Amino acid sequence: MTRPEPARSREQRKRDVLDRLEKDKDAWVSTASADGVPTLVPLWFVWDGEALLMATRRTNPTASNVTSNGRAQIALGHTRDVVMIEATAEVVEGSDFPMAPGDAFAKKFDWDLRGRSAWVCLRFTPYAVRAWRESNEQPGRDLMTDGRWLV
Repeated sequence: MTRPEPARSREQRKRDVLDRLEKDKDAWVSTASADGVPTLVPLWFVWDGEALLMATRRTNPTASNVTSNGRAQIALGHTRDVVMIEATAEVVEGSDFPMAPGDAFAKKFDWDLRGRSAWVCLRFTPYAVRAWRESNEQPGRDLMTDGRWLV
């Protein structure tokens, strides 16, 4: 059995989370319908410094779920280096997608959702963030609570 790497400080974990938010392209997004039916999908994202912005078709369950309950859970990474995010969620129509994030999304993915009437932007604003690698990082894994960074 190999020993885990030494636990990172909470400050280092926050820096690592922000780095992943800036550089990663995909996230797992979990939502639930008004009657509790869960949906889990991978979506591209852009981090605008305050929220994760994603795109999906207006008719997809994720967009419907966000419309009905305004909450989601998002996961980045794999089981040995995970970032778990709880977020409020809202639908932004493609024509209302802010210019700067729209440009960043188009640049990152070579695809622009603006002007595509069947598509919407989903804006996920974190209110809780946890990050850990191994069991030695379980203590202190909470990095954000109530929308405020703890470190």
